[in-house]
Amino acid sequence: MKPLRDFLDKQGEQFHEGGKLEKLYPLYEAGDTILYTPGEVTQADSHVRDGMDQKRMMITVALALQPCILMALYNTGLQASLAYQAMGAVTANTWQAMVAQMLGVSFMPSDVISCFVLGALYFVPIQIVTIAAGGLCEAVFAILRKHEISEGFLVTSTLFPLLLPPLIPLWQVALGIIFGVVIGKEIFGGVGMN
Repeated sequence: MKPLRDFLDKQGEQFHEGGKLEKLYPLYEAGDTILYTPGEVTQADSHVRDGMDQKRMMITVALALQPCILMALYNTGLQASLAYQAMGAVTANTWQAMVAQMLGVSFMPSDVISCFVLGALYFVPIQIVTIAAGGLCEAVFAILRKHEISEGFLVTSTLFPLLLPPLIPLWQVALGIIFGVVIGKEIFGGVGMN
């Protein structure tokens, strides 16, 4: 791990004050503190005495949500399989159905693997758009305000797709997460300011 730490420290010189990439420091800091615990510690007495910082706490919450995502994948695929079965024949009226047919998905509700694959075809694009659009907003606000990127978005980007219907247009996903990040959080000053 020392070679990675040395590499990050060497690259970090470009992102710190006076470096070529100074304006992009929040992006460097986000990656660095996901891999390593931040070097800053509280100097005065604090109310919370724990070795876990906010970034580690949010990562733990996001990891704890993984069983929910697995269940969402299975259930979405199961419901889609039941709907296709109720229609009597599999018709490729959505891109998800066409890709599933190309992958050889059986569309049988009893086939657990097919349910997961079909569910992933509905869920993963929503997750990707959420992370891309919301992450871009977080990065822009962090760079403009010269703050660190908030680790709270990790949880938001995990929960938001779980709330949406599987056939929602992706532009609505992007619009929703951008609205949530900008209006719901950043306008009020970011994490801890509401």
